[in-house]
Amino acid sequence: MNRVLFGRLENIYWTIKELVRFASRSNLFLRYSIKESPLIARLEWAVSHRKSTGIIFLDIVQFHEVQYLHGAWIAAHLLGLIEKTLREYITGLLPQSEVLAVENLWADDFVVLFASNEDLASEKLFEATLTLRLFLKKVLCEEFLRLIGRHLEFHVGYALLEPVPALKPEIKLYIALKEAQKMAKGVINLHTVKLRKEFKELLDNKGFKVEYQPIVFLSSGEVLGWEALIRGTPQSSFERPEVIFGYAEELGLLYLTEKVCRAIAISNINGLGPEQKLFLNVHPRTVSDPQFVRGETLNMLREYGLVPRNVVFEITEHHNIKDYISFIRTLEHYRSQGYQVAVDDVGAGFSGLYSIAEIRPDFIKIDMSLIRDIDSNPARQAVVESLVTLAGKINSRVIAEGIETQNELNTLLALGVHYGQGYYLARPAFPKPNVSSEVIRYIRRYNRDNWKRGSLQGLTIGDLVVPALTVEGDMPVAEVKEKLDATRQPLSGVVVVRGAHPIGLVMRHNLNRLLSSAYGVSLYSRRPVASVMDASPLIVEGDMALEQVAEIAMNREQEKLYDDVIVITNGALLGVVPIQRLVDALARIQIELAKGANPLTGLPGNVAIEEEVTRRKRAEEPFTLIYADLDGFKAYNDTYGFEKGDMVITWLARILSYAAKKYGTEKDFVGHIGGDDFVIITVPECAEQICKSVIRLFQRLSRKLFPPEEGAKEKSCCGGLAVSLAIVDCLEPQSYKSLGERAAQLKKYAKSLPGCVYVRDRRRPLE
Repeated sequence: MNRVLFGRLENIYWTIKELVRFASRSNLFLRYSIKESPLIARLEWAVSHRKSTGIIFLDIVQFHEVQYLHGAWIAAHLLGLIEKTLREYITGLLPQSEVLAVENLWADDFVVLFASNEDLASEKLFEATLTLRLFLKKVLCEEFLRLIGRHLEFHVGYALLEPVPALKPEIKLYIALKEAQKMAKGVINLHTVKLRKEFKELLDNKGFKVEYQPIVFLSSGEVLGWEALIRGTPQSSFERPEVIFGYAEELGLLYLTEKVCRAIAISNINGLGPEQKLFLNVHPRTVSDPQFVRGETLNMLREYGLVPRNVVFEITEHHNIKDYISFIRTLEHYRSQGYQVAVDDVGAGFSGLYSIAEIRPDFIKIDMSLIRDIDSNPARQAVVESLVTLAGKINSRVIAEGIETQNELNTLLALGVHYGQGYYLARPAFPKPNVSSEVIRYIRRYNRDNWKRGSLQGLTIGDLVVPALTVEGDMPVAEVKEKLDATRQPLSGVVVVRGAHPIGLVMRHNLNRLLSSAYGVSLYSRRPVASVMDASPLIVEGDMALEQVAEIAMNREQEKLYDDVIVITNGALLGVVPIQRLVDALARIQIELAKGANPLTGLPGNVAIEEEVTRRKRAEEPFTLIYADLDGFKAYNDTYGFEKGDMVITWLARILSYAAKKYGTEKDFVGHIGGDDFVIITVPECAEQICKSVIRLFQRLSRKLFPPEEGAKEKSCCGGLAVSLAIVDCLEPQSYKSLGERAAQLKKYAKSLPGCVYVRDRRRPLE
C-alpha cells in the first residue's frame, strides 16, 4: 500500500516539475503571480541602475491548519497583518539596502525585493533574515494569541539574484525564489551560525545598553521608580530587545542573558530614594531557575547600595506559566526578602485575570493596547476602571503603560489610576530621566481643579466628551453610512459640521431606519446628509454641570431622548457625549454621595474628609481647616428631644455651607464628622471671614431654637447654645491624624471661652 501511495506521489511530483519546465520555456512562468507582479518592474529598474539585488522569502509553518480550523476570514486577516508589519518594519531591518517591494505572492508566501549599490554580503543577509523571523514572532505574538490562541512559526530564507544579463527578470526572480525556499524549508542551526558568536560576545562583554523610563504617581506627579529597558548595539542584529530575548530563548541562554541585563540595570541606576523602585523584567522561567534563587540579585543590590524593597520583578504576561504552584512558591520566597512583584502587559497575553488572582501582585501594569485612545473608547475605560477596583480589593496598585497623549492622561486621572508610564510623561533615556516640571504641574493642577480626587463630583459635561465622527453637510448619505460602518469605535452617530462648527446630528439608528424603509436606499443614498440630519440637536458648552445637561437632555422630545449631546467650546466642536455615558456618570456620583454622605445633613463624611485632606497634601496646596463644634448641645438635646437636636445640627450645616460659599472659594469643602462636629477646608486668607459669618448667622437664628415661653430661661436651663470654631493652618504637607490632633486641642481651648467664638492657632504652622 505504501509503495502504491509513494508511486502516486512521485508521479504527481514529476508532472508538476514538467509543467513548470514547460511554463518556463513558453514564457508562461508564474503568469498570474510573478510576471504581473510589481516585483518585475522594480527588478528591471534595479538592473538598469546596476544595483545588486536580492530577495527574502517568508512563509508560515503549517498555515493550512489555520485556514482549516479558523476559516478563510481569519487566515486572510493574518496574512494582511503580516504583510502590513513587513512593510512597516522591513526598512529598519535592512538599513544598508533599499527595499524595492514587499509582495504577498500567493497563499502564505511573501517576498521582499531589495537592492544595494554595493555587493551584498551573504553573512549580513543571513543575519537580517534571522532577525526578521525573531522580530515578527515577537511583534505579532499578541495578535496571534488573540486571533487563534497560539503562536505561529515562520520559514525564512534569502537569495541573491543572478547577475547574468541574458536572463529575463522573471527567470532571475524564479531562480532566486527557489533558492530562498530551499533555505527556508531547511532547519536553521542556531548553534552553529556566526550570529551566535556575535551574541556570545555581547554576553561576555556585557555589551547591552540600558535606558530607564520613569513611572509616575498620577496623584502628585512624583516618580515612583524607573523601568529598566535593555537595548542592543545600534545598527546591529541585536538592536531590538525582542530580538535579543527571542534569540536568547532559542539558544537556551535566556537565564544568562537576563542575569547580564539585570547587572547592567542595577549598576547604572545611580541611586534610588528609600522608597523608589527599579522595575526589572523577568521571564517566568527565569524566576524558577535554581541559580536565580541563590541570591545573586541580592548580592548585586548590596554592592550598589540598594535593598530588596527597591526592586520590583515584572512578570511578563506574554509567556505562559505552566506550573503555578512552584512558581507562586518561588515568588513568596522573594517577597519574604522584601522584593515586590508586578504583572506586566495585563490585557495582552496569557490568562490575565487568572495570573492576577494567583500571583496577587503588588502592581498591575496595564498593557498599552488598552491605554491607546482610551479617552474615546468607553469599553477600554470600563476595563481599566474594573482593574482599579480589583486592585483596591487585593491591595495592589495599577500602572498604566503607554500614555502618549494628554487626553489619555486626563481619562486615567479621572478613572483613579494610581501610576502612569509613557512617552507623554517621559521617554526612556540614559541616565535615568526625571519627569518634566510642566508635566508635574499639569498633574497637580488637574487634581486641584477636580477637587475630589478619584470622584466624579464636580465634573462638567466636557470631562465626559469622546471624539466625534464629523462630516460636511454636502456628503452623500451613502458615504456617511459607509463611514459609520467602517469605524472601529462603537459610535452611535455623526456630527454634521461647517468648518469647526456643528450644524446638525445624524444618529445611526435613525439613518438605518431611513435607509431600510421602502425605496429608502434609492431615495436617500445620493442626497446630501444635511437633508436628513437633525438640524436642532442638543448643543451645550463644555463647562456646563452634568446635572444641568442631564435635566435638559431628559426634557427633550421622545424621539430625541437617546441622541448624543454635542459639546462645544467657544462655538467650536469639542466632541459628543452619548446619553448612556452621561447617565452612567450621574449614577456613579449618586453612589459616591450615598456611600460618603452623612444621612442627616447630606454633607461628606469622615472618609471624604480624609480624602480631601490627602488630596490637598499631595497637590502641595496650603490650606486651612476650620473645626466647628456646638457648646451646650447635649443639654439642649436632653431637654428638647432628638427631633429638635437634629434640627439644630441641620441648621448649623446650612450655616457653614452658606458661609463657605459666600466668603470662601469655589473649591472649599464642608464636611460632617458626626454629631455636632463639622469641618470646613478653605484657604488661609478666607478662614476668619468665614468664621465671623458663621457666628453672626448662628447668633441671629439661635433665638428660634427655644420655645417663646422659655426664651428668658434658655441659658439657665441649657447652659446656653454656642458655636466654637478652631482655625488650624496647614502650610506644608501633614498627615490627617496630626492635623486632627492639633484641631482637637484648639477646639478644646475654644470651648473653654464663653459664647460664640473663633480662635486661630498662633503656634508654629504644621509642617
